[in-house]
Parts: sequence; structure tokens; C-alpha cells
Amino acid sequence: MDLVVQSPDELLAAVPHVLGFKPEESIVLVPFRPGLPITRVDLPKTAADREEVWDALSGPYARHARPGSRLAILCFTEDRRSAELASQHLSNHLDTVGITTHIRLWADGERWREFNTGQTGLQTPATAERIAAATVLTGAAQPAASRASLAASIVGDREPIAQLIPAARAAAAGSTPAVERDWALDRLEQFHTDGNRISDVDGARMLVALETISTRDALWEDMSRENYTSHMALWNDLTRRAPDEVRAAPASMLGFASWLHGDGAKAWCALDQVPADRPYSMAAIVASALQNGIHPREWDRYQTQMREIAAELDESFVPRPAGHQRDIPGTQHGTDRPAPSR
Repeated sequence: MDLVVQSPDELLAAVPHVLGFKPEESIVLVPFRPGLPITRVDLPKTAADREEVWDALSGPYARHARPGSRLAILCFTEDRRSAELASQHLSNHLDTVGITTHIRLWADGERWREFNTGQTGLQTPATAERIAAATVLTGAAQPAASRASLAASIVGDREPIAQLIPAARAAAAGSTPAVERDWALDRLEQFHTDGNRISDVDGARMLVALETISTRDALWEDMSRENYTSHMALWNDLTRRAPDEVRAAPASMLGFASWLHGDGAKAWCALDQVPADRPYSMAAIVASALQNGIHPREWDRYQTQMREIAAELDESFVPRPAGHQRDIPGTQHGTDRPAPSR
């Protein structure tokens, strides 16, 4: 999605459409051109929190910095003082890795202030409506009301499939991994063709089949930047419906597809659906891609290396408890779509 903005008001109105949700109590880093990460983090309120944010961001931003790199720091909060301190802290550190902060903008939902110049203005409904209309024309979905509502969108009724898992396991035990893999690939191809929601019975069978890593990898290898929207639809649905014991795989598949799509917020929400007591290597790979700001086009180059590392990552990704948001960068959308943010 390409949006051309010409004022602070338009920039503020565009951010929810880039992130996929309306940020609250947040700092958002927006590059002026593709290549640098775009990132949302919770607004740090203490000196220690500000240092923690920079520790998380320093690696990806230093890695992607190029001569002339510039970005805007946007603070969404009523707490103007914390916004000013946090944005200045980030700006100072970004300067050390060769990135200039061209804009430091604070907004409380009604008004804005640009800290570098002292310029002020209003956030107008007309601008928000105009930006929303422009995104509709691109075919993009409208942003969720909040990150919490985005996360809630991938939680559904899990009881119907939970009741069918024992029967699906019994059936799989009487089959072979090769047969189940072939069935799963055929069912995936059918979904690509018709897009119809799969039944609870097929959903249970698919989720049990994914427990065999070779089957999961066969479906994973089908995923590309040409068909990620179909994969997102399938794995979003199965993540919503999967009970804890079989949810790590579809949640990780959804996270990967969302990353390919450039939707880092959705990718992180998907990874948060990996049950805390079931660390999962694929989730760790997706998290690593997000944390390091890897562009989706670079997957082919990283694929072999990261899958070789996967065996060492089984214990490395565990979702944080509710209320702790791990917003680490991906990269900015543009005509050449870099990687996503959380």
C-alpha cells in the first residue's frame, strides 16, 4: 500500500493503515523511504524503559542504515512529556548509527506538535476520512480499532475441533505420514481453488497432520509471495479454531504468511497464539525474521540457514504473558515491499 502524505495530520492519519491497527500509548518509527524498519513499541515512561527500547531496536536499525537515512518518530499518547523525552532519546541514539530524525511528532488524538520545530496543529476528521478512502481504493482492509482487537480477531470457538482431535489422532495412527501429507497438500490446493472454510472434521485432520514436521514443511514450502493471501485466510481460520495442543503449527504458519504479506502486527499476534507451554521452532524462525527486519524477498537467501538453525531454537520462542507486547521491527511498505512491523 502506497500512501503519499504531505502534512503531519496526514502522516498521523496514515499510520493506522500501515500498522493494521490504531496505536495507543505508542511510539512509531516511520522511514522516509523503503529499507529501514517501521516499528511500533509501547511508549517508554522511564529512563530504564527508554534504554530497553533502544536495545531492542539498535541492531535492526544499525543493520539497515544507509547514507542519508531519515525517519519520523511519532508518539501517540496524552503524555506529552514522556513523548518528548522518549523521542529525543531515540533520535539521539539513531544519530549514532547514521539515521537522521527529520520529524518528532506528538499526537493525543485531537492535536499534534512537532518537537523539532515547535509547529502545532489539529488532527482533523476530514483528513482521517480522506486517508481511509484512499486506502479503500487500494483494496487494503481498514485498521483494527486497537492492537488488542487485532489480536482478538484470531481467537475463536475452539471446542468443536477439540472434540474431534482424539478421533483424528486415531485415524492418523491407522494411516501413514505419507498418506496424511498427500491429503493435506490436496486439501490445501482445494482451499487455494475455492477459498471455502474447511469443515471441523477436515480441520482436525489438518491440525493433526501438521504435527508431523515433514507434512508441515511441505505445506510451508507451498507458501510464496504470490499465494500468501490464501495461506493467511486458511491459517487465520485454523488458528482461531485450534485447541492449545495443536495450535502452535497453524499460528506459526499464519505468522509466516503475515510476514510475507508485510503485516508484522498480525504476524506478532499470531506468534502470541503459540501456547506458552509449547515452544515451537518455526515460531522462533518467524520471530527472528521480524526482530531482524528481514525483507520477505530475502527469505530464499535465509531459508536454508534458518532451517538449519531451527533445531537449536525449539526452546527460544515463548509468547510473553498478556499485557506484555513485544514490538520489534520489520520494515516499511513501499512499492518494493520491505519487511513488516509489530
